[in-house]
Amino acid sequence: MYKTFQDIFSALKDRTEKKRMAAAWAVDDHTLTAASLAVDLGLVDVTLVGDEAIIAEVCRRENIDISKFTVIHNPVELKAVAQAVQLVKDGECHFLMKGLCSTDKFLRAILNKETGLLPPKGLLTHCGVFEFPDFGRLLFVGDVAVIPAPDLKQKQVIMDKLVKTAQSAGVANPKVAIIAATEQVLASQPATQEAALLAKMAERGQIRGCVADGPLALDVAIDEESAQIKGISGPVAGKADCLLFPNIESGNVFYKCSSKLVKGTKQAGVLLGAAAPCVLSSRADSTETKLNSIAIAALTV
Repeated sequence: MYKTFQDIFSALKDRTEKKRMAAAWAVDDHTLTAASLAVDLGLVDVTLVGDEAIIAEVCRRENIDISKFTVIHNPVELKAVAQAVQLVKDGECHFLMKGLCSTDKFLRAILNKETGLLPPKGLLTHCGVFEFPDFGRLLFVGDVAVIPAPDLKQKQVIMDKLVKTAQSAGVANPKVAIIAATEQVLASQPATQEAALLAKMAERGQIRGCVADGPLALDVAIDEESAQIKGISGPVAGKADCLLFPNIESGNVFYKCSSKLVKGTKQAGVLLGAAAPCVLSSRADSTETKLNSIAIAALTV
């Protein structure tokens, strides 16, 4: 089981065959710096799609050796994004990363019914991965960025993606905490009812590959002392590997509080549910976060 991002870096570096990432409209210093580090560390190979002259100028300015990349010249933003998606669709690259293009343009290319990467009736979801100081394991969380108010069926999909991502990181049978504001099943809080249903579905084998419990409040899910004080027992309480949030507000607040208020926290985020994982980083994300996200995407291919 990989307990840190450094463990994942080591595992990827030891691979005989590197996965290849297509970076869409990769004409900015943020994307190119992260991609350069990923290549230097031996994590992945990289194909850049964008205006070659701009890419060369940014590489010169950032002291990046452009020869470490495969560069495909496409000077039109929308066409460059579509071409990067096509490289993944054709199997020439294994996963995708957003460059300077807007999130809207990036997602439209992925979701295009004719040329995109989303399977019929597929669902995109976001998986966040955290390495907290002194926590002792990676924590997988979702959905914090894509699905505003997931219904029961969508929560099953989110849960499945969290479980598979944790499994790719060596967690054989991930413990999933289905988060709510309380451990009680209450008529006044629908999230607690759906959490109980999902936990029962996992118990009966309708959701496979994990052990799940819910509803669980956040403190009970991740802190064994809190679970003991509240008298909550079971294999998940205090030991969760994955957190399934009831809605985007709770997940997004957790994600940003964790990254901004907990000193020393490392994180990553990937879009899952398409034919290949997609790194959808914000310009506000650090180079380290982008690098971690590339590593998680490469690990899940």
